[in-house]
Amino acid sequence: MTNAPTGRLFGKDLVLTRSFRAPIDDVWASVTEPERTARWFGPWKGTPGPGETIQVQMSFESGAPWMDMTIDACEPPTRLAMSSVDDHGVWRLELLLSSPSPLQTEMRFVQHLKTLDGLGEIGPGWEYYLDQLVASRLSEPLPSFDDYYPSMQSHYESLRGA
Repeated sequence: MTNAPTGRLFGKDLVLTRSFRAPIDDVWASVTEPERTARWFGPWKGTPGPGETIQVQMSFESGAPWMDMTIDACEPPTRLAMSSVDDHGVWRLELLLSSPSPLQTEMRFVQHLKTLDGLGEIGPGWEYYLDQLVASRLSEPLPSFDDYYPSMQSHYESLRGA
């Protein structure tokens, strides 16, 4: 897990990274199999595949809401792109996995932003969820959102001016 924010801004792309001591196929399973996504984000249901819409439960949010998410691209085990529209706006997300060695996987999480509004809340939220992924894979206790927000808010707000 991280102690400092990893997020960087490239134009309007928010990019966060994580490294795993695990084969790429195993990390891919952690971000695509519903019983494994349930451990760190929430389960999903529906028919997976490019162009399909699935329902994803945000288990760690107040009320554990379900949301529709469209699978824009699925290229196992290296790329998953999804999008959604909700009351908070448009969410265009991409997970990019690479394997520098057989037992190491690098993940770049990208949110393609339409606007930089709310970056101070969005960034800490993704840090929290990605660290939940790390903790779930290591069978460690899940982190508390209080460790991310508001302490990381200033980092993400500062990216707007960079």
